[in-house]
Amino acid sequence: MNKKQVILGSALCLIASMSWGAMFPVAQIALQKIDPFYFSLIRYAIVAVILSALLWVKEGKAAFRLEGKGKALLFYGTMAFTVYNMFVFSGQHLMGDTGTITASLIEVLMPMISVLFVWVTAKTKPPGYTIVSMVLCLAGAVLVITNGKLAFFAEASKSLFPLLLIVLGVTGWVLYSMGGSRFKAWSVLRYSTLTCLLGSMVSLVIVFFATLLGLLPAPSLPTLGAIKWEMAFMILLPGIAALLSWNAGLKILSPLNGILYINFVPITTLMIMAIQGYHVSMFEIYGTLLVIFAIVRNNLAQRKEQKDHAKSKTVEPSAKIRTASH
Repeated sequence: MNKKQVILGSALCLIASMSWGAMFPVAQIALQKIDPFYFSLIRYAIVAVILSALLWVKEGKAAFRLEGKGKALLFYGTMAFTVYNMFVFSGQHLMGDTGTITASLIEVLMPMISVLFVWVTAKTKPPGYTIVSMVLCLAGAVLVITNGKLAFFAEASKSLFPLLLIVLGVTGWVLYSMGGSRFKAWSVLRYSTLTCLLGSMVSLVIVFFATLLGLLPAPSLPTLGAIKWEMAFMILLPGIAALLSWNAGLKILSPLNGILYINFVPITTLMIMAIQGYHVSMFEIYGTLLVIFAIVRNNLAQRKEQKDHAKSKTVEPSAKIRTASH
């Protein structure tokens, strides 16, 4: 990998992470006027149309064939474009101003959530350094969520439900990301498009029946007009540019290197919130930095372990050759 490739990959991952970091403050403005479920549905329905047009032009009609993988695509699409979006934005909205930084911070915990998921499902215990990093991440998250106030625990019932929604939503995206490995023969654009299409269809069914039952208020045309700029941003940057930039950047840098850029999500969120006038407390800053430190620490330890493993593989054959020559 040459220097130009490293710069390009880094720039792509940085664009994606900063777009996702800006997503939460922008969404917070829109969610004051529109229900999170309708907000998520409209956003990704438009993204699905744009991605479909790109896929049609780039790979043709044949790229829309499911090839017997419809159930898997439906599941992963539901996890990403229904569960993630509807749950995360609902939780963020219910938590108020603190929900913006909380949702952003929990986004950074995705690598740790994936490790925890594999630990529980595959009974594969992570190494000691990962467990320590997970504890540090939890401590940092608690600092941000509670804002250093013990009173939070006395009123925990008010915040636990929206917090649970955010965690479940982020877990949905983790499952979606892990599911991509089952479609290695497909292009990133094809996997993204088909899962987005199917996930948006599930969202449409949920929103339709919820509205029919009177559970969701349908937005009026003036409401849609009032959030047109926020929606345009959510569609173009976090919805399309970030998704494609992130996947392209990971291809260049590798997931191990690219994942570090996810740390720019809460940093960007904090900066935008400060510009908007929100008072960012020291507890929120310290908690965010602690989570970032834990993620970087785990990544560096993982790199060292892989290098040591690679060295041992190189040394063993040479040792055998020397033994044989004697």
